[in-house]
Amino acid sequence: MKRALYPGSFDPITLGHLDVIQRGTQVFDEVIVAVAHNESKQGLFSVEERIDMIRHALGTQKNVTVVQLDGLLVNFARQEGIKIILRGLRAVSDFEFEFQMALANRRLFPQIETIYMTPKEEYSFLSSRIVKEIARLGGDVSQFVAPVVSARLKAKFLKPA
Repeated sequence: MKRALYPGSFDPITLGHLDVIQRGTQVFDEVIVAVAHNESKQGLFSVEERIDMIRHALGTQKNVTVVQLDGLLVNFARQEGIKIILRGLRAVSDFEFEFQMALANRRLFPQIETIYMTPKEEYSFLSSRIVKEIARLGGDVSQFVAPVVSARLKAKFLKPA
């Protein structure tokens, strides 16, 4: 059984992320979405809120599991017997960071491989940061995120009268 680990902060999950997950399910028997707290980023949603949104956005999607990631990714992968990390690449600008991470992960866990997938072209510019900024400024993000995520972003940025 080929299992892939798709890690990220997913704060919030976008249609680009969901596209990579869906594509991953066509290649792997199971995709484990590992939601991490990123110390270097100020999170808008808690890890629990993100996991809940991802599960709702996935709906009845088969062969996808959503888990919380605590600690080092390669330790989780080794513990779960997973040897494939799935990552999305939007643009060339993502490549340098992703390449460095892949090499570091392989150094820590030589059996791990990183596989890159690109989202559909209409999502190639999309990031959680951009979605949050649009929502914060009162813009409509419904074309970038699942309905549950759009509603939760509106609620987060709703200004009291």
